[in-house]
Amino acid sequence: MRTRLAIRTHAFLERWFPEKRLFLRSDTDTRFIRLRPHTQLVAFSGSAVLVAWATIATAILLMDSIGAGNFREQAKRDQLMYEERLNVLAEQRDNRASEALAAQERFNSALTQISVMQSQLLESENRRSELETGIEVIQTTLRRTIKEREAARIELAALKLQGDEDGQGGAMAGGNLATDGTLDMLAAALADTAAQRDKIESDAQTALLEADDMALKLKLLQDQNDQIFRQLEEAMAISVKPLDKMFRAAGMNTDNLISEVRRGYSGQGGPLTPISFSTMGEMPDAGGTDRANRLLDQMDRLNLYRIAAQAAPFATPVKAGYRFTSPFGYRRDPKTGGRRMHNGVDFAGPVGTPLYATADGVVTHSGWLSGYGRLVKIQHQFGIETRYAHMSRLNVKVGQRVSRGDRIGDMGTSGRVTGPHLHYEVRVGGKAVNPMIYIKAANDVF
Repeated sequence: MRTRLAIRTHAFLERWFPEKRLFLRSDTDTRFIRLRPHTQLVAFSGSAVLVAWATIATAILLMDSIGAGNFREQAKRDQLMYEERLNVLAEQRDNRASEALAAQERFNSALTQISVMQSQLLESENRRSELETGIEVIQTTLRRTIKEREAARIELAALKLQGDEDGQGGAMAGGNLATDGTLDMLAAALADTAAQRDKIESDAQTALLEADDMALKLKLLQDQNDQIFRQLEEAMAISVKPLDKMFRAAGMNTDNLISEVRRGYSGQGGPLTPISFSTMGEMPDAGGTDRANRLLDQMDRLNLYRIAAQAAPFATPVKAGYRFTSPFGYRRDPKTGGRRMHNGVDFAGPVGTPLYATADGVVTHSGWLSGYGRLVKIQHQFGIETRYAHMSRLNVKVGQRVSRGDRIGDMGTSGRVTGPHLHYEVRVGGKAVNPMIYIKAANDVF
């Protein structure tokens, strides 16, 4: 059975690959090589496989080259759009900051004017109270004097009547003259008192008019103050809410964040001196004071957020053209083909591409580390560390303090790599987290 199958197979192959002989002739001898059908089949199959592999590999390379070119063009367009958006957002942020500063200055000026007006109004009220008290005293004195004058007149009339009856005209004449002098003196005193009373009443009326005018001016200032409050509150809402959203999107507890920054800037006279609203020892206006304190708290929170944003890695380490080649998470190892955890993200670009610190911090490592190649580690606040690996050149030293945007080195191929790129890591409390959380969270702010 096996012999028949072999014969049939040989006959079938003979139809397509007949036996051939390859003669090799020399000066003294002639030899030949027999190419049997199955040998020709093996050679043909191998050639076909080789041609197919070369065709597929060439197609893959062409597709990858075309795709890479398209991706680079798209990345450039995205980068230009991103930069334009950043410029617009930065301009809007600067405008909002300028408006907030101008509104704060107007607010401080209004507070000063209100304080002066309150002092003048208080003085006017005190003067009016004193005038009212003086009028009451004068009126009491006047009533007592009038009563005494009436009593003196009654007594004088009685004395005249008695003198006429007793016939003591000469003696009574001298007494009448004395009594008339006393009455004239009392009349003059009463006239002076009435004039003083009229003057005091006129002064009191003038003081009341001045108090009403001061109250009107104070009301106008309060309306102006309310408008300034609204402008400041709107500016604070526009400035604080995006920052609060950014920190929450990055998984950071804003209350703990604010507390930690405040502890670092708690010295009196520093940039974050505790803010309070003074009422200069007078009875405070509950609504206005509470509103001002809330506004000042928001301004304080905005300043704290600004400091915290500089200390957290809300930026991209590569500013020039790059290709995002590998995300955070499990992936196929480019060297071994196995599956392993990738603790960062990869930005591919030409050797020598500048690399920048993504937040303020202190350099804790600058040198070679197995697997990472030339590596820079920067320790930031809030237990955050960033790592920049496979660099070709290092621009920083251990212990050096850097700020966001400082150039720390250049992209390279050092360490365990397949091509030039930056391996960028973010670690919180020693545990690797996805760096894109911070980069994406800042897209709507910076």
